Amino acid sequence: MNPEEHLSIIKKNTVEIVQEKELLIKIRRKGSLKVKFGVDPTTSDIHLGHSVVLLKLKSFQELGHQVVLLIGDFTSKIGDPSGRVKTRKPLSSEEIEINAKTYREQAFKILDPERTLVLYNSQWLKKMSFSRVLKLASHYTVARMLERDDFQMRYQRKYPIGLHEF
Repeated sequence: MNPEEHLSIIKKNTVEIVQEKELLIKIRRKGSLKVKFGVDPTTSDIHLGHSVVLLKLKSFQELGHQVVLLIGDFTSKIGDPSGRVKTRKPLSSEEIEINAKTYREQAFKILDPERTLVLYNSQWLKKMSFSRVLKLASHYTVARMLERDDFQMRYQRKYPIGLHEF
């Protein structure tokens, strides 16, 4: 199958591919891509919206691409707020482990486990030193974070925003 046919299959049932030309170049150059899907195991079940992404990932697998299921165990432990109105409740290691196991089982009803690499963001985040965290944080500003709709709304409504959320 040529790269254009690959791209045609990838585009099926998508609204937009932001960098379509670059994607085609990568397919031509590399042949196979790594496609990542990140989920934070904050509840016991994945939801219907996840199945849309998982089905698209399955089509990537069928085209011979590597799928990476990234479990946000570290971010779940600290209560990552992404897209939320309120700060998330931090979860215990046990809760995260149970939820992550359920996520894997459910994802593998769609994805081929033999062609899925499962990684946990704690594998690198828990090893970061505080000086490294500060160095990374120096690249971002509070003003930039408040441009995000979720943080902007919370700030305007005077809802708490924890430093760990930035």
